[in-house]
Amino acid sequence: MATIEISKSGKAANGRTQKTAPRVDLTAMVDLMFLLTTFFMLTTSLSELKAADIAKPVHDDVPIALPASRTMTILLGKNDQVVYYMGETDQAVLRRLPINVIAETILANKLAIAKLYQNNPAKFMIVVVKPTKDCSYKNLVDLIDDLKIADVKSYSIDDENLILKETDFLKSKL
Repeated sequence: MATIEISKSGKAANGRTQKTAPRVDLTAMVDLMFLLTTFFMLTTSLSELKAADIAKPVHDDVPIALPASRTMTILLGKNDQVVYYMGETDQAVLRRLPINVIAETILANKLAIAKLYQNNPAKFMIVVVKPTKDCSYKNLVDLIDDLKIADVKSYSIDDENLILKETDFLKSKL
């Protein structure tokens, strides 16, 4: 029980008797404080971690067949440079961009694919991210954030399967 008690001297001051101080019981207030604390703790939502889901292909000898008309490949290079192309590597035209412009390119390609397939939700854009040994981790995280912002439904990271045309372009242009 929580109470406030004032010490009593018991002596009279100037011939008068001293009145005893009222006794205050704080038990109800302490109970109310605990009830309110538990109520607010249980009813408020705690902030959840917002982690990005990353799918990295399982190392198989059998290559995964991706539809060339919906696939965008992004190579992360050094000095905040990105190389991207649409479709298959053999017929593709590789283009170099700074990392800060790739978000607009992703969105433009996503809209072009949606228009090509008459906004069919089953025909979404697939992005393959290929980080090189020269790229920074920050650029990879920024690119994943850009993919999340652009609402790309399917993307994966493939850092093991760089094709000869891709490595040659990276060596000559970056």
